[in-house]
Amino acid sequence: MEDMLFYDRMQFAFTITFHYLFPQLTMGLSLMIVYFKWKYLRTKIDKYNESAKFWMKIFALNFAMGVVTGIPMEFQFGTNWAKFSELTGGIIGQTLAMEGMFSFFLESSFLGLFIFGEKLLGHKLHFLTSLMVFIGSWASGFLIIATHSWMQHPVGYEVLENGKFVLNNFSALFSNVWLWPSYLHNQAASLVTASFVVAAVGAFYLLNNKHNEFGKIFVKTGVIFGLISSLIVAFPTGDLVAKNVVKYQPVTFAAMEGIFETEEGGSEIILIGQPNVQEKKLDNKIAVPNILSFLTYQQWDAEIKGLNEFKEEDYPTNIPGLYYAYHIMVGLGTIFIGLMLLAAVQLFRKKLYKTKWILWSLMFMLPFPYIANTTGWYTAELGRQPWLVYNLLRTADGASPTVSSGNTLFTLLGFIGLYLLLGLLFLILAGKIINKGPQLIKH
Repeated sequence: MEDMLFYDRMQFAFTITFHYLFPQLTMGLSLMIVYFKWKYLRTKIDKYNESAKFWMKIFALNFAMGVVTGIPMEFQFGTNWAKFSELTGGIIGQTLAMEGMFSFFLESSFLGLFIFGEKLLGHKLHFLTSLMVFIGSWASGFLIIATHSWMQHPVGYEVLENGKFVLNNFSALFSNVWLWPSYLHNQAASLVTASFVVAAVGAFYLLNNKHNEFGKIFVKTGVIFGLISSLIVAFPTGDLVAKNVVKYQPVTFAAMEGIFETEEGGSEIILIGQPNVQEKKLDNKIAVPNILSFLTYQQWDAEIKGLNEFKEEDYPTNIPGLYYAYHIMVGLGTIFIGLMLLAAVQLFRKKLYKTKWILWSLMFMLPFPYIANTTGWYTAELGRQPWLVYNLLRTADGASPTVSSGNTLFTLLGFIGLYLLLGLLFLILAGKIINKGPQLIKH
């Protein structure tokens, strides 16, 4: 049973991790495409229009990969997690169906109109298509996170005699206290990814001395969007998410922060340390006293409960994984703010395009927002364990009892091989688009 549950979780973790590499770019990029198209309508400078069309090619490629890698996850609800689907399908099925029927079709329909309909529609309606793509992609994220938020903090439900969850208050799904901080935090994080991708491509062009005018536009836009979104990820959205965890999942917060014992007189914030679960302590820690209490409750001596206050069966099942995922996310987020702030200062001084070390930094930072987003999701998912629906349905009770661990391992290996090929194909196609660059057509 433990092997079966392990492989079920590994398969879903692998497929969703790979899948989310694509939507995290498209959601943020859709807003930047709207900006480029709006900028063109205001200035009539063709470079902005070509920028919008160039990035929509990257968007379309990511969108296609997101669709291909998203479909297998839907099937896993019925194969590996049939019991979970049977018990909670009356609730999560509604938001997931809305995401597919409304958001996906809105996004995909207007994506086609943007790519192929510019001459037919004219520039104002063409701008409207980019706006609809943006609304569709962000609505998709909203409905997915509404589902996720219900699993983290279930509301508006009742449990029938047969154990099934049913919704008795539809509006509660969208007024969930967990939803809006998580959604805004996630969207700001996706905008960080898009900003770094746009800035990295612009830096690549400037350092290679090709498509220089577009390189300057991409770097400038990426830095401005990147600084704003990096700050929003930290505060207020990240702060609000953390406060929700403290209030509704205190055992998760203790594990995230590596607090094994409740500390009197205020809790320290850990900068560096390795959780030692066996001895229930942090090894080699470097900490700043009382800061965590102040950040959490705005009081220097506020008490934060340690893991010793809770039952061991309710501990997150992978405390080291949760601790490291959280600290990697926070550490990278801090670096993003610092780099974008330095780049913004140089931009203000009109020296950014000649400051090669910042351009190199922007280019080589390209993978790290993907890592930060991934570890952020790991923090949320590992933190909820051992529950599928927090405090109501344990993960072990949601797995399919008839799917063997051998079958799951076999299909997991198949997914790894197939996704490796898809990933290589994506990199080749994206590389070709970037290498060719935006094409400024003289009218």
